[in-house]
Amino acid sequence: MSAIFPGRFSAHTEESFVVFLIGMQINKPFAVHKWLPVANAMGPMVSELYTHPEKGMLSSRTYLSWPTILLVQYWRTFEQLEHFARNPNDPHLPAWQSFYREVGKSDVVGVFHETYLVQAGQYEAVYVNMPRFGLALASDHIPATGKRATARRRLGGENEPAVALLEEQ
Repeated sequence: MSAIFPGRFSAHTEESFVVFLIGMQINKPFAVHKWLPVANAMGPMVSELYTHPEKGMLSSRTYLSWPTILLVQYWRTFEQLEHFARNPNDPHLPAWQSFYREVGKSDVVGVFHETYLVQAGQYEAVYVNMPRFGLALASDHIPATGKRATARRRLGGENEPAVALLEEQ
C-alpha cells in the first residue's frame, strides 16, 4: 500500500491537462475467449506509456467494478493522447484494429472512452488522509490550507470553510 499523507492535501498544476477515462464492460462473462484479449491489451499500452513519459501520459490507475474495468488517466495534451492512439508503432492502434476484427460487431464486450480537456485553474481537488491519488499523482501534491482550504478557494474564489479545520483553529 502507498504511504498515507495525514491531513488535507490538494493537487496543483499551472498547466492545462487532459483527463481520459477508458475501459471495457464484460457483457457475456462466459465468453472469456472473446473479452480476455481485450482486457489483456491494456497492460502493454500502459507499460509503453510509463516507459516513455515523453509520449504525454502523466499517470494511470485501473479500477474494477464488475463487470466494468476502468482506467483513469491524466495526459499533458490531447494532441499527445491522439498521437498515441493513432500511431501504428504504438500498441493502441493494432489493439483497436484487432478488437474491431475479432469482437467489434459482437455484444460480448463493450469498450468506451471519455476525454475531458481541463484548462489551467479550472479544477479543484482535495485528499484527506490519503496516499497520492488521482490528479495529485499527475501533478504537485500540496497542503490544502489557506487559499486551498475549500473547493471555492481552490477555484480562485473566496469563502469560509463549512467545517472548522484543525489547522485554522
